[in-house]
Amino acid sequence: MGLKCGIIGITNVGKTVIFNCISRTRAETSSFAFSTNKSNIGMIDVPDDRLQKIDALIRSARIVPATVEIVDIPGLAKGSSQGEGIGNKFLADIQQTDAIIHVLRCFDDPDLPHIEGSVDPVRDMEIVDLELQVRDLDLVQRKIQRVEKMAKSGDKELKRQAGILQQLADHLENFRNVRDFHLDEPDRSQLLGDMFLLTDKPVMYVCNVDDHSAVQGNHYSDSVKKAMEGRNIPVLIIAGRLESEIAELDNPAERLEFLQDAGLSEPGVNKMIRLAYDMLNLQSFFTAGPKEVRAWTVRKGATAPQAAGVIHSDLERGFIRAEVMKYEDFIQYGSEHAVKESGKFHVEGKNYIVQDGDILNIRFNV
Repeated sequence: MGLKCGIIGITNVGKTVIFNCISRTRAETSSFAFSTNKSNIGMIDVPDDRLQKIDALIRSARIVPATVEIVDIPGLAKGSSQGEGIGNKFLADIQQTDAIIHVLRCFDDPDLPHIEGSVDPVRDMEIVDLELQVRDLDLVQRKIQRVEKMAKSGDKELKRQAGILQQLADHLENFRNVRDFHLDEPDRSQLLGDMFLLTDKPVMYVCNVDDHSAVQGNHYSDSVKKAMEGRNIPVLIIAGRLESEIAELDNPAERLEFLQDAGLSEPGVNKMIRLAYDMLNLQSFFTAGPKEVRAWTVRKGATAPQAAGVIHSDLERGFIRAEVMKYEDFIQYGSEHAVKESGKFHVEGKNYIVQDGDILNIRFNV
């Protein structure tokens, strides 16, 4: 799909540790600030136990999960928008992402000094937000200049657009994020769609806590939740160091035992990945047969031909129909034949909107 999430935060908050919990690519960690000058990119499997349940009925040769791209972006400090630390390269990397996972340090560790001298996740959040807002304000002001220049011809629509952009600039100058600026469609797409503003991207906050706070969190994570009250922004608690140790275990039974000892039913990073997938406005449909059970990724609202095109362009080009079973029906009845007998098997045309969990068989002719 070409969509990706960026992991961001102040330097030395544990971003790369969390990245290593979920990525097929291992990145180097360090206790030194600004010890890396490039982003780490990894393909992440999207946890989905529906695949195993489908496979239990089909017994295919392999299971292939959906994937999403995650980018671990180097940490920053005050002044990144003016080039401090990794500076503008950091901000440019964020601009290329579609959603943001903002990691906040919510643990004490005397061996890992905090760049600001003390642990305060709400302050760290505000530091990062300010750097992103400064970058966005610069982009908006540049666009205002371009639109005002064109509006000198007397075009009333361009003058109206310049006025909206000035309101947005004032909004940013008051230390607010673009995602909180009310703007109806199609103005939002028309005015902001080509700017890739950093504070317009969907965001979640991940409180990286100590091992003993993996389930309930601590006073640091509580302060983050309080700061987010009424803002409809998800806050997750993850014990990054603990989960990185569990992720290194090869034996699934051992991993489960360690999770249960920590009071967890599943890794917190699994919840993070699923939420990132949802923030990107993505969903999964399945194909199932003797060779493989596979999850495919489509945008929410995709039609059956568009879903077919994710599998192969020929399937979209020669699309005839989609044979559809709902995941819940397949699990309940146990086989395609039984689903058909129950009257739950559907044949859909080009206008069918694919739903999350659909099991599809595409008929085509090229």
